[in-house]
Amino acid sequence: MKKLLPILLLSIFVLASACTVPKPEPKLNTDQLITDLKVISSDEMEGRLVGTEGNAKARAYIISRFEEIGIAPFGSGYAHPFTFKKRDGSEVEGNNVLATIPGETDSVIVISAHYDHLGIRDSLIYNGADDDASGTAGVLALADYFNQGKTPRHTLVFATFDAEEGGLRGARAFVEDSLFLQKVVLNVNMDMISQNDKNELYAVGTYHYPFLKPILETVETGDINMLFGHDSPDLGSDDWTFSSDHGPFHQKGIPFVYFGVEDHVHYHKATDEFETIPQEFYKNSVQLILNAVLILDKQL
Repeated sequence: MKKLLPILLLSIFVLASACTVPKPEPKLNTDQLITDLKVISSDEMEGRLVGTEGNAKARAYIISRFEEIGIAPFGSGYAHPFTFKKRDGSEVEGNNVLATIPGETDSVIVISAHYDHLGIRDSLIYNGADDDASGTAGVLALADYFNQGKTPRHTLVFATFDAEEGGLRGARAFVEDSLFLQKVVLNVNMDMISQNDKNELYAVGTYHYPFLKPILETVETGDINMLFGHDSPDLGSDDWTFSSDHGPFHQKGIPFVYFGVEDHVHYHKATDEFETIPQEFYKNSVQLILNAVLILDKQL
């Protein structure tokens, strides 16, 4: 028995040590971020126009990434179909792709981007790397980050919307669920977050929701200059309040923060391709947005 005692004590020490080893801190996987951007904006996706085969390929890829991350679908599945009529009267089916991480409470922050783009025009593929493969890959990166760490305070819904380019159709379909919307306290929307030669990224929405500004002013921005603005009605076409998928949330009275860059030479051009993206700026941009979501989750 005396010989077994040291072995027994050693075993107890090893087990106790194993139990006290902290989980590694979650990290933003910027290598995967770049891979996702490259795949989503590739020629294989044929510009991701809603209702096309290329759009379906992009949707399948997003679903496969959510599955790899291990994040649960929102509702009965990741894909949420909706229909709408085009100007010519024809009906088109779109599909939002939604996933969720339960929080300590059932109040919700929706983290969104749109995965559709303009498709093929005059034999040119409009790959939409910045618009908005960048935001879509950002949603995947944030989903992966939060799935590694401790439970967030708010339930997080990761939404990649379809048919944004045709009138914010996917976001409009999403917010029609009024019962669910009562639980949403914030929409963080990403649209065009990877292309800027001045190291500038705008956080839009504080004109309408001024309580958000002092929170956002505490965000660690790194090498990026985070600016406020583009959200007051006196700006005319420079008012971005309804320029992307945050618009339908705002119309329902849901506060939003929209992260985006100003228009650039590749905006809605066939040159908006993976090869034109300044990767370091993009990585820093997504890190800034992650920092913002972490603070907003704690303070709202």
